[in-house]
Amino acid sequence: MSVFAQPRLTVAEARRCTTGAFPHVDNAGRLPGTAVLLDVREPHEWAGGHAPDAVALSLSALAVGAPLPAAAKGRPLVVVCRSGHRSRTAVRLLTARGVDAVDLIGGMRAWATAGLPVVDVHGEHGSIA
Repeated sequence: MSVFAQPRLTVAEARRCTTGAFPHVDNAGRLPGTAVLLDVREPHEWAGGHAPDAVALSLSALAVGAPLPAAAKGRPLVVVCRSGHRSRTAVRLLTARGVDAVDLIGGMRAWATAGLPVVDVHGEHGSIA
């Protein structure tokens, strides 16, 4: 059973889910934390700009069976790419693995347009190409 009410989230919903306002209880009754923002863009895209608390796993790696990053294991995932196409594909792959995952509508473009922070690999102001 998903902790998410819908298969796709707006930027505002995703922000709430990934910043502590959306705790979930796992099957053992524990409260392990909030949803994780999983960025499925390629490494060079991630390097140029990503959400500060996101974790990275490219769609190409996910498609060949790469494991989730440690921070994403056992957690609900909000999946993001540049514009929303790759993240929808990633959500299909993840849900087939039994992962609770939803797509961020509009991707990192929508995130940046909403004025939310974007950082590069050095923690400085980043950009979305």
